[in-house]
Amino acid sequence: MVTLKDIAERLHISITTVSRALAGYSDVSPETIRLVRNTATEMGYVPNSIAQRLQKKVTDTIGVVVPYSAKGYGEPFFSELLAGIGKEASEQGLDLLVAYAKREKELSFYKKLIDGRRVDGFVISRTLCHDERIDYLSSIDFPFASFGMVENKQDFPFVEEDSDYAMACVVDHLAGKGHTRIACIAPPLSVMFSAVRLRAVRKHMELIGLSLPDEMVCIGSFDQKDGYVQAHKLLDLPHPPTAIICFNDSIAFGAINAGKERGLSIGTDLAITGFDDVPMAELYRPPLTTVRQPIADIGSLVTKLLIKAIQEKHPTYRAKADGIEKMQIILCPTLIIRESS
Repeated sequence: MVTLKDIAERLHISITTVSRALAGYSDVSPETIRLVRNTATEMGYVPNSIAQRLQKKVTDTIGVVVPYSAKGYGEPFFSELLAGIGKEASEQGLDLLVAYAKREKELSFYKKLIDGRRVDGFVISRTLCHDERIDYLSSIDFPFASFGMVENKQDFPFVEEDSDYAMACVVDHLAGKGHTRIACIAPPLSVMFSAVRLRAVRKHMELIGLSLPDEMVCIGSFDQKDGYVQAHKLLDLPHPPTAIICFNDSIAFGAINAGKERGLSIGTDLAITGFDDVPMAELYRPPLTTVRQPIADIGSLVTKLLIKAIQEKHPTYRAKADGIEKMQIILCPTLIIRESS
């Protein structure tokens, strides 16, 4: 690999002069700059991007810390979200750093990446009702944007779906099919979207004269296996539900498997709905009724919000957030009705 020393020896000048010529410093003559750069190209010199970034105030890198509970790279939500973030970052000439951390150690990863000057900002997802990541980054004024809100704080860049509207659509759809015993399978209620969606289901069921007893609400995890387990619990009740609202598609896939295992006809004996509309939702058997939110597009949009936040601290930042006027964006999702309900 060609180094600055190799170029300096070829031209019989100092390494410092070579370095400053390549950087275009004004104290180096135009003739020397041209000579050094031509020689560097001729010799196949490739700049050390890490060293360059350490000399700058920015790294041209954005970070995402994915919770270990996402089971590696396999969870559809994170696969789609990372695809959207990565695509936008690449188109903007930025690098994407993805780190995986256990939830209890997640904050330490943020601190480590900031202290090591590894990233210019973070995209945060799956926000908690009381999120120490957002509290910490806000306290040190470090750029971030999130997919998801938190309780009692809205003064930061975020994208969120209108959960009230989404869950009202789901409840109305199921009630319109004649269902009155409706259950929910939710991830932990410490997660913001889970808490908000459950409140929205309760609220709308009450508005149309239905109740949601505590035994009809199962709190578990985010994955298909947990959806399977929780659905069996609901179906073991003396008066089991005829419809199950699942708070993501992975949970719904597990619930479908549980119902089919018991000989139930999904969509007739038992209605099941999901949330997200991941690619597999349309291909599952039966195809899944779900709330569509374009996760990859949201990943791209959150990345633009992050770039806008970085630009506010570094006006000459190479990436641009064209078309971004608001820093808090609420999206209206769409109910996609398929055979599972």
